[in-house]
Amino acid sequence: MIKQIFTWWHSQTIGTFLYTIFFGKLVGRDESGNKYYENRKKDKRWVVYKGEINASKITSDWHSWIHYTSNIKPVEKNYNKYPWQKPHLENKTGTNESYKPNKISKKSKDFKKYETWKP
Repeated sequence: MIKQIFTWWHSQTIGTFLYTIFFGKLVGRDESGNKYYENRKKDKRWVVYKGEINASKITSDWHSWIHYTSNIKPVEKNYNKYPWQKPHLENKTGTNESYKPNKISKKSKDFKKYETWKP
């Protein structure tokens, strides 16, 4: 609790916590456990992240709702996910889990990034 009062990056700030208690209405949760709120006037929307605060944790459905692109809440949608759709992943850039394409060994002296054009 003390950590939450003085640091915002562990969870919501004390101001957001109080605003959520007094004015927030829980709209829904996503697969990651993030909670989405709106106030009673329905003119403000916000998310309380589960765990580390990272905006890339928001799925595309909730992203469109929280940015007022769509007024339909994802919990109200009756849509089927296709088998080819991958589950949402947060951005892993800068971590050990980030995408790294196959690296070509630069130890060989014949290594070239490109082929020279020959007329």
